[in-house]
Amino acid sequence: MKKLFAGAITACLAVGLTVGSADAAKREKFGVDKRHEEFKRVKVATSSEKFNWKMVMPWSKGLLFYDVAVHFADSVRLASGGRLDIKVFSADELVPAMQSFDAVSKGSAQVGHDWPGYWKGKNEAFVAYASVPFGLDGEGYNIWMQEKGGTELMQELYGQFGLYALPGGQLGQEMGLFSNKRATKMEDFKGMRVRTVGWYMDILNKLGASVSPLPGGEVYLALERGVIDAAEFSSPAMNYPMGFDEITKFAIQPGVHQPGIQCALFFNMDAWNKLPDDLKWIVKIAAAETNAWSYNWINALNADAIKMFKEKIEIVQMDEATVIEFRKVTKAYVDELKAKYPDVKKAMDSQEAFQEEFAIWREARGGATPWPYETFISGKTHE
Repeated sequence: MKKLFAGAITACLAVGLTVGSADAAKREKFGVDKRHEEFKRVKVATSSEKFNWKMVMPWSKGLLFYDVAVHFADSVRLASGGRLDIKVFSADELVPAMQSFDAVSKGSAQVGHDWPGYWKGKNEAFVAYASVPFGLDGEGYNIWMQEKGGTELMQELYGQFGLYALPGGQLGQEMGLFSNKRATKMEDFKGMRVRTVGWYMDILNKLGASVSPLPGGEVYLALERGVIDAAEFSSPAMNYPMGFDEITKFAIQPGVHQPGIQCALFFNMDAWNKLPDDLKWIVKIAAAETNAWSYNWINALNADAIKMFKEKIEIVQMDEATVIEFRKVTKAYVDELKAKYPDVKKAMDSQEAFQEEFAIWREARGGATPWPYETFISGKTHE
């Protein structure tokens, strides 16, 4: 009887496996590596010509953005065996900080590093490839840039200025506002004098604040002397050396203005076209490695920096209703920009479509945030 029962189970399993295999056979493999498909048709020879390039940027050596640019240059030199050597110049060493874009466009330097939003005066759409209030976070930018056409759209935009561009550093979410005013409700922001840049500057002005895009080097003194009531600059690791916790009491969170800090590498098109194919691939791979490394590097540093901030200032959260109202005003503002600027519409339509597409998975995976044990079992399961 036992043999008969075992035989029946075996037969059922065999039928199940056969049916499963038949169903699976109806489906093709899910996903392909597009680069592998391209590689199958391309033969790349190792070149012998050597190139010496200059890189310019808006960063001083004291900012971690500078280190990201250096990381890329080091990776290229190492991977190419020195055949492409990029000499890095910080802000004002070769050209003034905010002239780095033009310097590369005109060919005075071959490559630049940036936060694309600095160039909104040239085309409003540059902000979309840098940081959008309530927009893509670091994970979102990485996916959108690599898999959903973001890099190609960015290259179209930079291409208008004779430049070839690649994502060149993802530095995660920024902190919110440092202030001596505990602003958590919408009415708290009315009349507040704030330092910020990009689209968030216009959004805060719409909400009744008075906003100034002060250079980073002027923020500390402006806060200390009461010229401004609040200021944001960057992520915890970037902010800590600025010393804002010495002169303020609160850090108003979250940093809704920049959920993800996306940087770019941009190359003079003529210089790029002169590179042999093998060096072009080295540059592309080094840029991708820099983009991945920088996200992990900065967030490891952020974890340490925020602990040190918490020792001296109170980290406060805006009310949920206030954050939602900010979101509504942001949506209306971005829609206005989309109606006015075709390049903004192209970028934001693409990002918003990705947000919709990703939302199902984002919700499905929720509830498993890796909080410390005691935090999780206390009932805090979502981020």
